[in-house]
Amino acid sequence: MKNQILTLTTLALLLAGPMSLPGWAASTQPASSGKVGIIDIQTAILDCAEGKKAFADLQAKFKPRQEQIQKDQQAVQNLQNQLETQATTLSGSEERRLTRELQEKETMLKREEDDAQTDFTYDRQDIVRRIGRKMVQVIDQYAQQHGFSLVMDASTVPVYYAAKGLNITGAIVAAYDAKYPVQTANATPPAAPAAASKSASDKPKP
Repeated sequence: MKNQILTLTTLALLLAGPMSLPGWAASTQPASSGKVGIIDIQTAILDCAEGKKAFADLQAKFKPRQEQIQKDQQAVQNLQNQLETQATTLSGSEERRLTRELQEKETMLKREEDDAQTDFTYDRQDIVRRIGRKMVQVIDQYAQQHGFSLVMDASTVPVYYAAKGLNITGAIVAAYDAKYPVQTANATPPAAPAAASKSASDKPKP
């Protein structure tokens, strides 16, 4: 029985490797200082404001389906318990009826779980692709502005040692948030424009 079919852990959210993100290409700019930077792009996607909002929205979207799956799992478990505890008292016809009902519920539950997982995976990968495209552009711009000749993704390339200060993940997140700010729900709306003309009472007297 799958009891955690839609457990939304951050690692599960990012099964799609960042190296497959569109836009990942060698810079056409000439090498400058030989400066090297390290970034964990998976962490950057999760930590940027847009990523946090997108994954929170994804969890909210799938929460009703997750709750329904949990209810259906409990219904299947209840039937299994009933068949086990009443095995010696059920009539043959009643036992066959409950067994058939259990099989039908298990089949429906399996289909429900598979459909939810497929939809969730598609939406999750769409988020990674969408943010990843822009993240790669931000990395490219940041690297050129700060004189980097190479930026390595530590989430895909093993890095056994890196001197302090080489990790630019936080800086990239800050640069991304500055370029792609997220509108919050409680943001103050812009002030209404001033009236185009004064009212009759405000007009100067001749």
